[in-house]
Amino acid sequence: MGITINGVEVDAPGDARVSLLDLLREGLHLTGTKVGCNQGACGACTVLVDGERVLSCLTLAVQAEGRSVTTIEGLGADSPHPLQAAFIEHDGFQCGYCTPGQICAAAAMLREVADGVPSYISPDLRAAPVLTREEVRERMSGNLCRCGAHNGIVDAIMQVAQEGAR
Repeated sequence: MGITINGVEVDAPGDARVSLLDLLREGLHLTGTKVGCNQGACGACTVLVDGERVLSCLTLAVQAEGRSVTTIEGLGADSPHPLQAAFIEHDGFQCGYCTPGQICAAAAMLREVADGVPSYISPDLRAAPVLTREEVRERMSGNLCRCGAHNGIVDAIMQVAQEGAR
């Protein structure tokens, strides 16, 4: 069984120890997904698996067999994704290293909010989440930006949320 990556089916690696990150970068030369800490602490390697955010450095490639993986290259394949455009408009990046992981995480986060998934700081776990700047910061806390572009990142996500795009 293969893995669908950005709409293309590829064979799973023969070695079950290969991380999804290594398959993407080394095996398929999809270098948009970044190697950050390689320990799951920074979020630079975030990709979408069946629409949910995962840390590809902590995910074995074989865990994605039969599933759909979307990287930053696949998110904006035909035209820039609304989040990509908003990140540019709001200067949601400086060095750009964390940007692919931030954008993939934000895309999944917006879906979580639309699906009614509460966060740690949601005041009422039964009510539909209200996306505030504080909610965005909480929900994106697993993705670090060492350059300090957090305000631009939050502004970009808020814009896309207000426009209703995902």
